[in-house]
Amino acid sequence: MAGMGKRLRPHTLTTPKPLLPIAGKPIVQRLVEDIVAISDQKVDEIAYVVGRFGEAAEKHLIEVAEKLGAKGTIHYQDEALGTAHAILCAASALEGPVTVAFADTLFKADFKLDTSKDGVLWVQKIDDPRQFGVVIVNGEGVITEFKEKPQEFVSDLAMIGIYYFKDGGALKSELQYLIDNNITNSGEYQLPDALRNMVSKGAKFAPGTVQDWMDCGNKDAMIDTNHKVLGYTQQSLTIPTSAKVENSVILEPCYIGEGAIITNSVVGPHTSIGSGATVSNSVVKNSICMSHSKITNGILIDSMVGNYAIVEPSAQVLNLGDYSISK
Repeated sequence: MAGMGKRLRPHTLTTPKPLLPIAGKPIVQRLVEDIVAISDQKVDEIAYVVGRFGEAAEKHLIEVAEKLGAKGTIHYQDEALGTAHAILCAASALEGPVTVAFADTLFKADFKLDTSKDGVLWVQKIDDPRQFGVVIVNGEGVITEFKEKPQEFVSDLAMIGIYYFKDGGALKSELQYLIDNNITNSGEYQLPDALRNMVSKGAKFAPGTVQDWMDCGNKDAMIDTNHKVLGYTQQSLTIPTSAKVENSVILEPCYIGEGAIITNSVVGPHTSIGSGATVSNSVVKNSICMSHSKITNGILIDSMVGNYAIVEPSAQVLNLGDYSISK
């Protein structure tokens, strides 16, 4: 999770992308909770590979791990040298069974992880695989090859960025081999090159499937994922006792944060209102309004409003960063 999140600016100018909220929780928190939920073994350590996010963000990440009964550790990737390099930055955590996940994707699954296999690479069938890394699978259900953004069709099984390895030490050795021998792709050390080497040495990787793969790469994807997650996670709306809803209609599914104030408004469906946010005389639909944002006399649809941002009379689709004002 060390990337700069350029496609999600202006929000990532002030908040690291993995800490942006989906249905009231940071992306990375939802991701690690989901991984822990499918694991059939106790998770001992959650190792975060980050940029220089700052002390407050790192403290939050450690707390997420500890709440799940694991040790949290922070590892830095100070230069963007590819996915293989990023994983190797957490070399001390690459021992025994390891799950690797990139923190710009969420998934929905209702299975337990099969730890009897050498590895599981989660995939999703997609209509156009030209913008994704894909896997080729033989008749026995074993992955035989990896192709990065194939322009001619070879497979429609796209890797979604979640991987299980029975032997983290073997993965670490192959990652180090790429670095030591300067094996790069477009100037970066890439995970599929290490996977290819492992397969050539006899490792048998199986494709894993999920019910839904949800991207968090840009503003529209965040809105769509917030929409889906609210539908998946909320059977009925719970409004915190610290929140105030007056003369308003809340259309489920919605998330209402602690201390939020909603008056004379229609909120939802598929909308997240962050803690301490204020919505008055407004309509907000299919949107994310982050903590302490203030919406007054507005009509917002398919919008993303940052922390402490202010929206005054307007009817539009917005992508407004933290501490900004739209009038």
